[in-house]
Amino acid sequence: MAHFIEVIGTMWLPAVTAATRYPVYERDLATMRYEDGTINRDDIEGWLITHSGDFQWIDDFAAWIDGTEYPWAHEDSAATFSDCFYGSEE
Repeated sequence: MAHFIEVIGTMWLPAVTAATRYPVYERDLATMRYEDGTINRDDIEGWLITHSGDFQWIDDFAAWIDGTEYPWAHEDSAATFSDCFYGSEE
């Protein structure tokens, strides 16, 4: 099963909004899980803080882990991700 996290945030240099998709491996899941095996949005955010060095900060993320979707927190984030990751049509 593929696990991944889509991220939008501000890069270091130049300081622009950018997007990326992080693959999540089994070893990563182990660092996210509580002792009871659960993962929540805060756990994913904690992992991103230590694994997203290209970004000054993360504005939003969506994740697909263990068959569970963790949607974008903000309504316009999916469109921002698409524009940054795939390019806009302008």
